Amino acid sequence: MSSQHDVQGQFGLEYLNLHNLNNIYWNLPAAGLYEQIIRRREGLLSHLGPVVVRTGAYTGRSPNDKFIVKEPTTQHNIWWGSVNRPFEESKFAHIWHRLQAYMQGNDVFIQDVYIGTDDKYRIPLRIITEYAWHSLFARNMFVRIEDPEELKRHVPEYTIIDMPKFHAMPELDGTNSEAFILVNLAQKLIIIGGTSYGGEIKKSAFTLMNYVLPEKNVLPMHCSANVGKEGDTALFFGLSGTGKTTLSADPNRALIGDDEHGWSENGIFNFEGGCYAKVIRLSKEAEPAIYETTRRFGTILENVAIDSYTRKPDLDDDTFTENTRASYPITHLDNIVPEGKGGHPKNVIFLTADAFGVLPPLAKLTPEQAMYQFLLGYTAKVAGTERGITEPQATFSTCFGAPFMPRHPSVYAKLLGEKIAKHKVTPWLVNTGWTGGPYGVGHRMSIQHTRALLNNALEGKLGSVEFETDPVFGLSVPKSCPGVPTEVLMPRNTWKDKSAYDKQAKKLAQMFKENFKQYEEFVDKDVVAAGPLV
Repeated sequence: MSSQHDVQGQFGLEYLNLHNLNNIYWNLPAAGLYEQIIRRREGLLSHLGPVVVRTGAYTGRSPNDKFIVKEPTTQHNIWWGSVNRPFEESKFAHIWHRLQAYMQGNDVFIQDVYIGTDDKYRIPLRIITEYAWHSLFARNMFVRIEDPEELKRHVPEYTIIDMPKFHAMPELDGTNSEAFILVNLAQKLIIIGGTSYGGEIKKSAFTLMNYVLPEKNVLPMHCSANVGKEGDTALFFGLSGTGKTTLSADPNRALIGDDEHGWSENGIFNFEGGCYAKVIRLSKEAEPAIYETTRRFGTILENVAIDSYTRKPDLDDDTFTENTRASYPITHLDNIVPEGKGGHPKNVIFLTADAFGVLPPLAKLTPEQAMYQFLLGYTAKVAGTERGITEPQATFSTCFGAPFMPRHPSVYAKLLGEKIAKHKVTPWLVNTGWTGGPYGVGHRMSIQHTRALLNNALEGKLGSVEFETDPVFGLSVPKSCPGVPTEVLMPRNTWKDKSAYDKQAKKLAQMFKENFKQYEEFVDKDVVAAGPLV
């Protein structure tokens, strides 16, 4: 039965064969969801209005628990391997039937939304959850429908069902653990269970877009995007913890979105209607816009510690995880592009958190080097983003988003190369990681220096500056930059022990070459040659 005072779609749940549900809460707004969250003891109301929730054992994504159903109509399009692991159709049917039975007699929350701000390429979604706070998460993160009449007419193309209290039995279901994220592209259905981490909902929808859009000649991207005062769009690629959200929230540039975008023949469009920012040790001085969202009604603070008496959040406390998060509608930020769209980019920035401390803080790339770095997707996994990661580790995540890329990386790289060439885009590599030594010896790059380098690059102020070639990686590094000490620009200069630098640089260069071997047969020789010189 449906609850009162909500907006029920005319397209019901018959298509899912769901029966005997208890209360169905359709498209509740934030205030209504708050009431349910508090009443059900799913979270606490904190100082100034955010709701604070805990996700239990799963405080990050669980990549080993995600599978794609292998079936005849889509299997030839999937890049099968350690990332996209197959799941049998019969086993999916079995766990789906058990989940349908589990949902009988239970309350559910439904949000009908879009993923994508471009009318031509957006996908109508339905998110069904057992937690009210997950429904608020969906409402924050996707493109919400404000018109009640449009909500009633909404027909979902894909459905995500999220039931954290339903646990799989690995010996029966064929899963890795009690948690599972099962993507069935043929049935246009994703089912999630055993984990309360909100990010699984968001990244499941992202996986869909990464599957659907390339066939429409649209490049789906794990990147943030903003627009300068001259109307120039910039893209920021990078994994969690590399600074995508922080660096794209620039007071002098309007934010299109902080994490997921498409690049079509019309330009850039955001997939989302909200942001999912890491907030551990968030600084009011360095990141004032994001900091203010942690003090707003409608924001979800995930695994953030709070004072039990004053209910004030402590953003410096990592008791529960390093991967503390804030989910909020993008409208919580002042300096945004409300329609979530921008023109073709003038600059593309690849962000890496280099744990070895040998990459320059900023380098200009050739188009071939851009494709090389894009396919490589080098960074360091930052503590807390995934379970079991307690300190940064060097990793390669192709297209800066391997866990969410169902197709072969060359599909995305080819689209990127074509669009960079067609629209005469300038690519840059920016190291937001370590300098003066590797992790444990050196220190994290100054955000002030990174911002100064980026601003000068985006404003075209490095056009008249002399560049030199990094002897190991072959990258063009500026010899000077306003607002940045010269010795910072070439990483070898920041190390006390130069021979230790040389050893580390050659070690990373070799890792680059070894990792890139898997892509060599899919790209031109010029792209292969764009790797390290050593």
